[in-house]
Amino acid sequence: MIIGYARVSTLEQNEALQTDALDKAGCERLFTDHASGAKAHRPELDRLLDVIRDGDTLVVWKLDRLGRSVQNLVDLMNLLQSRGVGFRSLTENMDTTTPGGVLVFNVFAAMAQFERDLIRERTNAGLQAARARGRKGGRPSKLTERQRTRIRELYQSRTLTVQEIADQYQVSRNTIYSNIKA
Repeated sequence: MIIGYARVSTLEQNEALQTDALDKAGCERLFTDHASGAKAHRPELDRLLDVIRDGDTLVVWKLDRLGRSVQNLVDLMNLLQSRGVGFRSLTENMDTTTPGGVLVFNVFAAMAQFERDLIRERTNAGLQAARARGRKGGRPSKLTERQRTRIRELYQSRTLTVQEIADQYQVSRNTIYSNIKA
């Protein structure tokens, strides 16, 4: 079965351009979302993913109608591939039911992985540089050294619960636990 998916960001936008192209491409069933691409879960996309089966082909008018980001698109494509579902994008002329389309998809996936690796590398380099300058990271404590000492005393005396100590100092339980370990 050839299944089409269209998405427009707002209710004011019209999906007719997309649905007309999908109809012309031979889609037997259409799913249309009126939602921002930034949303992780779009109701019609979720329904589509529930009904699509091995041997089906998902068709979109344009790649950005399906994925929120390159990584999200790669994840969706991997999901489709694992289920034996083909994919076509009309505007980009990508078709994973052909060897050329699989190649283009794999180039996209490699670029997404490369981007993730670069981000991780830059983040780690920044953290190492900060540590070399004596920075530990995290937020500075709202508590004075005297308060931290008193919190440890209250915790060890077991006269108050951790939540009661946190309430008394207007901090979270995690802050209390962090100060106990320090």
